[in-house]
Amino acid sequence: MILQIDAQLTKQMVDAAEAAFPAEACGLIIGRGKGQLIRVTRVVPAENLLAETPDRFELDPATRIAVEKDLRDSGTKDRIIGHYHSHTDGTAEPSATDRAMAFEPEMAWLIVGVLDGQAIQTLGHRMDEKRGNFRPVPLRTPKAK
Repeated sequence: MILQIDAQLTKQMVDAAEAAFPAEACGLIIGRGKGQLIRVTRVVPAENLLAETPDRFELDPATRIAVEKDLRDSGTKDRIIGHYHSHTDGTAEPSATDRAMAFEPEMAWLIVGVLDGQAIQTLGHRMDEKRGNFRPVPLRTPKAK
């Protein structure tokens, strides 16, 4: 999987991560495509139900249900392809908690590392079920037109 994501969508995730600090931000990633290249078409912020715990997140399931209904009703080819969240220790690598909570291996995980309220790194990951660990997902930003 390779994610093609416009700079403005990455900025939306980064802005949400910085605004949520010292809590973790989270949201859904919507996109389309088959095969290796998936184009991200939008990101949808969600409430973090564990915002009082600085190093945890739980995406509000009401947001996911609403997005799934909207996608189904619109007839679009877009689908939920993953989710994003932030780490407040500056790392954008999956944590042990992330590994334990990766229930949907087909989904991409974008992590924004935030240190002292400033985003410093954004990386993509995907669970490798056979190895029980995450593997990198390349992020590509198309050139501005």
